[in-house]
Amino acid sequence: MKSRIHPVSRPVVFRDRAADVAFLTRSTADSGERVAWEDGNTYPVIDVETSSASHPFYTGGGQVLDTAGRVERFRRRYGTGETPASRPDER
Repeated sequence: MKSRIHPVSRPVVFRDRAADVAFLTRSTADSGERVAWEDGNTYPVIDVETSSASHPFYTGGGQVLDTAGRVERFRRRYGTGETPASRPDER
């Protein structure tokens, strides 16, 4: 790695206010606000709106789609255009 071109990576706490969860990880982001962590040290804290603890994709709160009725609805709307009796010479 070339020296002096990479940003400094440091421990940072990301706090999800919606789920009331905090994660300690490494990041190049910095913040003027600090928080005391479980290990007794203080780290910069960055508040986020959504994380894996509150996003519907990870929590299973997303909308469930009706996948079973899609094919039937398509066939009703557009028809298959082909029935077993109208197939050419499959005897």
